[in-house]
This record gives sequence, structure tokens and C-alpha cells, in this order.
Amino acid sequence: YNTCWEDPRLDRAALDVGSQDSIAVITSAGCNALDYALLAPKRVFAVDINPRQNALLELKLAAVRSLGFDDFFSLFGRGRFPRFPSAYREVLRASLSPAAQSYWDRRGHFFTPPDRSGSFYFRGSTGWFARAINFYIDRIAKVREPIEALLAAPTTEQQQAIYDRSLRPRFWRPVLRWFLERNSTLAFLGVPPPQRACVNEAVQGGIVSFIERAVEEVFTRLPLADNYFWRVYLTGEYTENCCPEYLTRDGFHQLKAGLVDRVGVHTGSLLTFLRECSEPITRLVLLDHMDWLHLHQRNTLQAEWQAIVDRAAPGSRLLWRSAGFDSDFVDSLEVRTQGRSHRMGDRLKYHRRLAHELHQRDRVHTYGSFHIADLAA
Repeated sequence: YNTCWEDPRLDRAALDVGSQDSIAVITSAGCNALDYALLAPKRVFAVDINPRQNALLELKLAAVRSLGFDDFFSLFGRGRFPRFPSAYREVLRASLSPAAQSYWDRRGHFFTPPDRSGSFYFRGSTGWFARAINFYIDRIAKVREPIEALLAAPTTEQQQAIYDRSLRPRFWRPVLRWFLERNSTLAFLGVPPPQRACVNEAVQGGIVSFIERAVEEVFTRLPLADNYFWRVYLTGEYTENCCPEYLTRDGFHQLKAGLVDRVGVHTGSLLTFLRECSEPITRLVLLDHMDWLHLHQRNTLQAEWQAIVDRAAPGSRLLWRSAGFDSDFVDSLEVRTQGRSHRMGDRLKYHRRLAHELHQRDRVHTYGSFHIADLAA
């Protein structure tokens, strides 16, 4: 993942972070770990089993510390930084771990494309998908003009009119539906078979119908003016007025002033991190990784929740997302505390109304459900 695909605006409202909170989050592209750091918690632990994801976050941390805002925004805002080779060699590389150095030593070209059509956000597996969709927009459906009009529309009413008049009739062609139906395509988006199975079971018409509905919701009901998630994959870059908080001038300078030092990077499984962490965790952001585990690695999921119960402080808050529409697979897990067995459903206090209200405003809008729960003492 070259950018996070979870809306931290929801997370901020759900987490209720204070100065003494320690947050554990699955790294992904690191955008949201930096967003949480802007809330000034005690610590943010970014954990990912994929060393490439942590290499990206390490590069962002090094760039915050070493670059000025304009260069930083060129690097991660526009996804193009012609001076990357010299900046990497002279100021960035020394701040990286050996694993991150090894990764970026061979991939500096990600930020120095040969022409304006290239971008870091067209790299990686999700970047490949974005590049393919942009090819479809420009060469097959030929709807670049209405896409640009949508992104510039000042109201959702105008978005709806543009979508209905100029985009819907030309965009949803059989070739696109065929492309989205492929397991290989979904794999590039990070959608594994278990997640697809969740959607196919819950939505009439399956995964393609779910995607079509999600796109229509985003393009017609939610304001696109600040929807940086879809903008970056439709254009290859952010703007200073439509970007993650860590890429705003104010966010960058707050991080640079010291908040960046509250972010720690840990490569390994969440289970290993929780077993080895020496301090209580009060906020956990689990993304959607449990969808990957509950059908084929249930023992791992069971052990993970046991570690959460063992490590998290009483009253800790947990967030997770799912392609499915419920959390039954979490509630049915059993954990042990003080020698007694409990169902997780009996240990979690859900905030279902808040989760539902926030989920309706999700700018990404590609998850089936959003869950907020407190861990009972």
C-alpha cells in the first residue's frame, strides 16, 4: 500500500485520544500513524508484518525530520521529487534501519518518474491498480473531463448531476465489470478471497455490485472537495487543500516540532508485538486484517485476541473494519482471564450507534462495517 485506505477522521472521533494514551496501529502506509501522532498521545506504535510498509513509514519519519515542507510535499504530496537521489544519499538514508535502507537503495526511482504522468502513487500493487483504472478512464471510457469536473464540483448536488449525466452512462462498461471480477485484480487491491467471500455472501450481485454502489455513494453523496483518498488514485497526487493531515503545512510543522518522535516502528505480527510490548496499550486500531485470519487462521486470531486482553489496559478502545457487515467472528472467540474462560462478545462494550453514524461519513466507503468497542475490565 502506498497510501492508507482508512479514513482517520472517523478514527479521531472514535478513539477519543488523550495525552496519556498509547496507540497501536497496523502500519499500512503510515499515513494514519502520523495522523494519530498529531493528536499528541503518549506513544504511537506502528506495527506491520510487511517490512516494505514499515520502510515507507521510516522514510516519512526521516523526511519529516530532515526536509523542509516544500520538498516533503513534493515527495509524498505530488509523488514526484526530482532531487530524491541526492536528498536520500545526503540526509535521509542515515536515519533508516538497515532493512529500510536496503529497500530504498533499490527504489529511489519510485519518486523520479521519467515524465509527468508518473507518480509514487502509481507504484506498488495498489498503484498498479490505480494506473490501470486511469488508463481505462483516459483511453477506453474517455471520461477524464467529467472526472475532473467531479473533483472540482463545489456541492454534492453538482456531483450528482455530473455523475448522472456524464459519467455513469460511459463508465460502467462490461470490460470494467469483467476486470473488477478477477481475483487477480482484487489481489492487487489487497482484497483476499476471505474478504471477497464476506461481500459475496452479504451483497446481492457480489463484489462488483458492492464496488459500483461504493463508487456511486462517494461520487454523488459525499463531498469530494476534501476526499484525498479517491483524488490521489484518480490523479496520482494530492493538493495542499486535499491531502492527509501529515501533509498539511500545519501538520508537518507539528510533527517536525517533536510529535514525530512519539512514533515507533515495529516489524512483525501484531501478536508478537503485543506479547513483547512492555507497556499497556489503551487504543488499538486493527484495520481489516481480521478478515484475512478468521476463515483460515482462526488459531492465530484467537491467540491475537488473548494477547490483546493480556496487554491492553482495562477500558481500552479498539477500532476495526471489515468487508462483512457484523463482528460475529470476533464475539465468538474465547479468551482466558485469571483462569476463567470468556467469550469476547461478553468482554466488549460496543458503541454501535457512534460506529454507524461515523461509517455513513466514511470518505473511503469501501468497507462493509466499522466497529468501535471498549474492553471491559
